[in-house]
Amino acid sequence: MQRAEALAAMAEHELDVLVIGGGVVGAGTALDAVTRGLSTGLVEARDWASGTSSRSSKLIHGGLRYLEMLDFALVREALKERGLLLERLAPHLVKPVPFLYPLQHRGWERLYAGSGVALYDAMSMARGHGRGLPVHRHLSRGQALRVAPCLRKDALVGALQYYDAQVDDARLVATLVRTAASYGARVANRARVTGFIREGERVVGARVQDVEGGGEYEVRAQQVVNATGVWTDDTQAMVGERGQFHVRASKGIHLVVPKDRIHSTSGLILRTEKSVLFVIPWGRHWIVGTTDTGWDLDKAHPAASSADIDYLLEHVNSVLAVPLRRDDVQGVYAGLRPLLAGESDATSKLSREHTVAHPAPGLVVVAGGKYTTYRVMAKDAVDEAVHGLDRRVADCVTEETPLLGAEGYQALWNARARIAARTGLHTVRVEHLLNRYGSMAEEIFDLIEADPALGEPLRAADDYLRAEVVYAASHEGARHLDDVLTRRTRISIETFDRGTRSAREAAELMAPVLGWDKGQIEREVEHYEKRVEAERESQLQPDDLTADAARLGAPDIVPLS
Repeated sequence: MQRAEALAAMAEHELDVLVIGGGVVGAGTALDAVTRGLSTGLVEARDWASGTSSRSSKLIHGGLRYLEMLDFALVREALKERGLLLERLAPHLVKPVPFLYPLQHRGWERLYAGSGVALYDAMSMARGHGRGLPVHRHLSRGQALRVAPCLRKDALVGALQYYDAQVDDARLVATLVRTAASYGARVANRARVTGFIREGERVVGARVQDVEGGGEYEVRAQQVVNATGVWTDDTQAMVGERGQFHVRASKGIHLVVPKDRIHSTSGLILRTEKSVLFVIPWGRHWIVGTTDTGWDLDKAHPAASSADIDYLLEHVNSVLAVPLRRDDVQGVYAGLRPLLAGESDATSKLSREHTVAHPAPGLVVVAGGKYTTYRVMAKDAVDEAVHGLDRRVADCVTEETPLLGAEGYQALWNARARIAARTGLHTVRVEHLLNRYGSMAEEIFDLIEADPALGEPLRAADDYLRAEVVYAASHEGARHLDDVLTRRTRISIETFDRGTRSAREAAELMAPVLGWDKGQIEREVEHYEKRVEAERESQLQPDDLTADAARLGAPDIVPLS
């Protein structure tokens, strides 16, 4: 209902700013604009974070390897943002995570790598936002093996341990969107821009198709911001203005394996010939990634090939005492990085800097960058849009604006045992909910109080409660089963069945909220099963071309009855 109202309201009154693209940058831009007092709209062709922003390495980090490239400005900026997210903006979603860097050469490598990590810590604390994380430490081989018994003894001579942070990327985006909406932004997912409205040279709005309800809206705005990531060039083509830069897509794939397959109390960071490889703690799992290869096929559903999976297994197994096998892989996902095209053909050398341009009057484009610095990109985009408004506009306040769930989170965390006693949930369940919803977890507790059956876990995915599925549909804008199993929860990559055994139970929980009949439940389940089948098939293919063809075997949109 809110979505339909938002589309109607956007079409009825001219906005100050219309943002196209519901990834982390678009969501951040909408929040920045609305908190400056601007009337703001945000539209997304599919689901929130359904592209790049739900398929990252899930790290909030300064980028140690950019230090090696002497890109101090980017690292400094990212470390400040990491600190803000950890301490003020989203402490319920962004958490510290330790990493072990195995040293393979005596003497010079410890000095070289140690100097880099020491500089990393110093830059973090110099910004005033790094005091919440422990500083790095040097470990002997014996100490390192006690931290990570999974490592082969001959794979290291010692190690460094340092801290970064991690986040459920899709959940942060959904929270950004909800926060923007709470301040008055009009937001609608499954709303595709089909063209721009122009008056002479000026862009004055966009034509927006309601993918679900049908119909097309003319949404007028004084400034339109194109924040479509790897789709930037496609969106620009609609207005006939390609802009002053080109965005290339680089594919990164990740494997999800159960916690017991790698015996370690710390994440790992390993060098490869092309980039770095992370082994990242992820609840009861590990995420192993990533690759870095050019991609010019279907952007909506980048496919992981058999060769990609073999590459990651080969590199991580080079240091593991007990190698990972294909059978150990619970989940696989592939995402695309939007890189600003440069002189180098190698995508790993293209810039992670971002850029903002004004290619036509009324149109701002923001592209490039990295997940961690989304807030800076959003600020720069709105600053640029403000130049086109004929009035004074307040400065950016997002550095001081906590996301929904952040206020009161620490107090509730301290009271988690009391909350467990009050709600009848186990303390571990309460911690899980607080770390996903922050103080908004009270709304989940209310659902469970009204219907105690919602306090039970899903039968085939017991990390998640039934209430979370209902809440995703009622409060978090989930429109389809895929939205819940893939992004509002991570069941699609955290179970060996990829969520197929949870599909029907989840669809039946969503049905009363979204008004689905039995026919729609069947269509949702069938669509999800076909998607998983197509993904599994793509992961057996030898290369990108055949993997892409296999992945496209599943339809993209579930027809609504």
